[in-house]
Amino acid sequence: MFAELPVRHLVIGEQQLKQLQKNVWSNRFVQGSMVSEGTKKEIKIRYRGGHTRDYPKRSYEVVRGGKTYHYNAEYDDPSLIRNALSFRFFEWIGVPCSQTRHCLLRLNGQNLGVYLEIEGVDHYFFRRRGISVQSLFYAVNDDANFSMYPNDTSRKKSSLFSGYKQMIGSSDDRSKFTLFIRKLNTLGSDSSKALLSYLQLRLDIDNYLRWLAGAVLTGNYDGFDQNYAIYRHRKSQKYRIIPWDYEGTWGRNCFGKPCGSDLVRVTGYNRLTRTLLKFPAVRSKYKKLLAAMLNDTFTVRKIIPVAHTMHSAIRPHVVQDSARKWSVSEFEGEVWMIRRYIEERRRLVADALRDL
Repeated sequence: MFAELPVRHLVIGEQQLKQLQKNVWSNRFVQGSMVSEGTKKEIKIRYRGGHTRDYPKRSYEVVRGGKTYHYNAEYDDPSLIRNALSFRFFEWIGVPCSQTRHCLLRLNGQNLGVYLEIEGVDHYFFRRRGISVQSLFYAVNDDANFSMYPNDTSRKKSSLFSGYKQMIGSSDDRSKFTLFIRKLNTLGSDSSKALLSYLQLRLDIDNYLRWLAGAVLTGNYDGFDQNYAIYRHRKSQKYRIIPWDYEGTWGRNCFGKPCGSDLVRVTGYNRLTRTLLKFPAVRSKYKKLLAAMLNDTFTVRKIIPVAHTMHSAIRPHVVQDSARKWSVSEFEGEVWMIRRYIEERRRLVADALRDL
């Protein structure tokens, strides 16, 4: 018997569909509608993603009732659950992140197969969680490394805003964000009291360390210099971070290639991470957080039952989908692969904590 997955039926007129397909790299929306749970709503829709736009099974961004949803084909992930499992893990460790749900996607009556519906990070995201937001920025490429220099180069960036896209806030908010990056890089030495005081004033360090631990434990190598959102909390005026695009995790990279459980070092990457971990008190707190997660949340006992549930729910539909990149046998072995990753990663991180 097939698992009950929600169905999202996209309806796009002929001319609008031609416009959408004419240039897969265009970020322009076209008009359409979506039928979901017996209700039809007008939508705006466009393709989303980077290299995945060239794939035979593409992903979509949909604006419905003012809210943004992403429908990811998860084409590179043979399990189709790595993104969803990662976001569930972030919830457990106290980092707000998007809600996800596997669904069946249809386009003008054609079955596109299993997709992952992901809640967009927008005004509604914060409103739903009772979070007051001043500004929001997406880290859209690997220039978003909190440094004055691009990765692997000695030439300064033309703008400290390079790598980011502003989603909420004013030009003044943008200036404040670039000032944060500038002061991080110029306010005394990396371990100065003045710099630590500034970071304590402008950064939610607990949130950042939890996010860092999540990226390190799940093994998201691409999650430090891009694939995150950063917002300024209105009341505290501190920056907080939100994870995004976590399919390259749990033992596979963003193209689905198996990678070692030691791919991501326990101290992570980017300028802000390096600076924070030079302060003994911050480093000690991070070490305690990681140790607690190894004891409570980053365990086979906690994670694998959830992975099994997700995997079993989509299995009947995945095995019938001939348009997928990966074989059914590859899909069938994914929960075992994730389990092996967790076991190996736990040992590696536990060993690294002794020297942290």
